[in-house]
Parts: sequence; C-alpha cells; structure tokens
Amino acid sequence: MYFLSDIVFMCNQLDRFIPNRSAMDFDYAHYMLTDGKKAKAVPSSPAKEAYQKQLRQVFNMNRTRILAFKNPPPAPVQLMPQHYAYVHHSKPVKPPRHIPQTSERTLDAPDLSDDYYLNLLDWGTTNVLALALATTVYLWDASTGSTSEFVTVSEDIGSVTSVNWAPDGRHIAVGLNNSEVQLWDSTSFLQLRTLKGGHTVRVGSLAWNNHILTTGSMDGKIINNDVRIRNPIVETYRGHQQEVCGLKWSASGTQLASGGNDSLAHIWDRSLASSNTATQWLHRLVDHTAAVKALAWCPFQGNLLATGGGGSDQCVKFWNIHTGVCLNSVDTGSQVCSLLWSKNERELLSSHDFTQNQLTLWKYPSMVKMADLCRHTSRVLHMAQSPDGCTVASAAGDETLRFWNVFGTPELAKKATAAAREAFANVNHTHIR
Repeated sequence: MYFLSDIVFMCNQLDRFIPNRSAMDFDYAHYMLTDGKKAKAVPSSPAKEAYQKQLRQVFNMNRTRILAFKNPPPAPVQLMPQHYAYVHHSKPVKPPRHIPQTSERTLDAPDLSDDYYLNLLDWGTTNVLALALATTVYLWDASTGSTSEFVTVSEDIGSVTSVNWAPDGRHIAVGLNNSEVQLWDSTSFLQLRTLKGGHTVRVGSLAWNNHILTTGSMDGKIINNDVRIRNPIVETYRGHQQEVCGLKWSASGTQLASGGNDSLAHIWDRSLASSNTATQWLHRLVDHTAAVKALAWCPFQGNLLATGGGGSDQCVKFWNIHTGVCLNSVDTGSQVCSLLWSKNERELLSSHDFTQNQLTLWKYPSMVKMADLCRHTSRVLHMAQSPDGCTVASAAGDETLRFWNVFGTPELAKKATAAAREAFANVNHTHIR
C-alpha cells in the first residue's frame, strides 16, 4: 500500500525523465566513443566484392560521378565544314529590285480628253501603241520611235472615245461618240467595216476575244460582235444601269469582267449564253461605292480578278471568280483609274488622281507598297503594257504620255526589247503629233 507522498514522488520521477545513473557503464561508453572506432573492420569475402563490382557496372552505379565537379565535356565533332553547311542550308536572300523613279521617255499628247470613263490608250502585240487625241488616233512604233497619224474622224461624228488592238496586232477597233465602232487595218490604213445599230450613245470601252469584239456604251449595254459575219451581234449583256466604262476578257476567253458608273462589276460567262440575248450574269460584285473602270485579270491565277473604284471608293478589291467572294480590299487613298498585273513578278500597278497623280506598285498578296511614281501633274487616266511585260505607258490629264521601266527586264525578254530601248534613248522629249 502506497502513501500519497510516494505517489507524488513517482510522478515527479516520470515527468523529469531522470535516468538511473547506477545502471550506466560510463567506462564502456567512453571506450566506444574513442578507441572503438580504431578497431579494424571485418574484411568481406573476395566473391562478395566481385559481385558488388559487377552489379555496379550493370546498373551504372558509379556514385562518384553524380553531381561531381569535373573537367568540361569535349567539344562536339563537326561533321561538315562550316561554310558548306551555310551554303546548303541557308536560303539566299533575293536582293531588292531597282525601280526607276523617273520615266524613260515623255511624249506630248495635246487634246487628250480628261474623261475618266473613256479608254484611249492600248499597246498591241506587234509593239505599236495607239492613242486617241480628240478626233484622231495616232500610232507610235516602240521599235523605231516613229509616230504616224492613223485615223481622223469628222467633227460631225464627234471625238474618239475608245481604242483597242485585236490579238493579231494588225486590226484595231475605234469606238466613237456617235455610238458607232469602226474596224481598221493598221498595215494598209484601210477601214474594213463599221458596226452600228447596237448602241445608241458613245462607246467608251472595247475588248477583243479572238474574233469577238465586245463593246460597252453609255446606254448600259454590253454587246458581243462576231466581226466575221454580216450581222455581227451575237450576244447582248444587260446588267448595268449606267455607262459601261471597263471591259476585260479572261485569258481563257470564257469569262468577261465589266465595270460601270453604277458602282457595279459583273462577271459574264459566254458558255452560258444560249441565244443572241443574254441577261443573266454569273456574279454581280456590289462592294464598290463608286464607278468601276479599272479591271485586271491575274496572269498567274486564273480565277483572280482585281477591280478599282472611283473617287468616293478609292479601293482595290480582289475577287475569287469561282465563288464571287471578295478576298481582300485595300484603301489606296485616291481614285483608282487603271490596273495592270506584272507578267514577270507577283506585282500589281495602279494609277491614281490627286493629290499625287501617281502610279503605285504593290507586292501581291501582301499589298505592301513598293514604289510611288510621281511625275504626272494630273490624274493618270490610262495605262498600257508592252508585249514583253517590262514597260508601262501612262497617259494623264496633263496631256503627256510617259514610259516607265517599272516591271523590270526579264532575262528572256532582253534581246527582244534591245531595239526598243535603244529607240527610247535616242529622243528624250518629243510630240506625238
């Protein structure tokens, strides 16, 4: 039987964890802390050591290399010379093409009508340029630099409103203010026939498609004329409510693009016409807000058409003709008078009115501006491209005709254009009549 004092004493002993020093062997503990470490380890058997060595090799258990500070690893072995690797694995950078900022040649063009809706300039496949000034059509031979007065109509008929070369480079169509169209032979200077009765007012736009001559008029009608037959009218397209000021056939000859003063552009497919009257277009393009005169089919993508809008629109738009969808629209900042694609590069040239009256070269499809050619002092109404695709002629309201080497000189075209460029260099400034 424990007394209360004994219980309190035992609780104090447990709480303080006081060891029983009488049970400790201090001499043995001191030996183990000092002399005990000096005792030799019991040697392991040779078989065990061999087994452990083989085990480390199999499992790569070389612990001495883990996170150890050693010498840097050797440099990698170069398998091919550095210059060889650069030449074959780096894409060469194409140097920027030089674009002359001045025209190669300037011709005076007095009495050139400052009318946005007319088409008075065209460059034929035989390298002869046609330009209409008032009532006269002049021919300028780019190979020789010579100028000749070709056609002069009477003042009763009125002024010439459009000119367009046939694909053979020999025959030329001349649209007139009195609604007629004359066909001429440029080699014999003979008038072949007159197309009349199809339109009622001036014919401001023309486009050849082999033996088919398409005419567009202020009456809003578009007429396909087969010039081989007595009654030439074979199709009539009705879709514009105002003057037709732009016409362009595709390279395939199956689709026609038309633009009008009603802010509309149409795509017509000749294969869909079943009679001499066709009223249904393939696509109606309604995104422009001003007259559409500038039209250009892309030479490297057959289903791509570029269109340009007038003064209150100022945009160049790109269309997928298969679907009729507008792919892109670029605000140029001024009236778009004409458009030309380069035949050698993915580039587009546009001409404009004030304030710069410039020709602008664009890179397609990024539409990054490459150059502005600013030498005209009035709006650049017309552009025409040489047969080799290198030179562009521009006619403006300032009554001048300028020639620009804007699209460069491809290697294949150098020999063909050598004579023409020599002629350009002979005279610096002259009159076209």
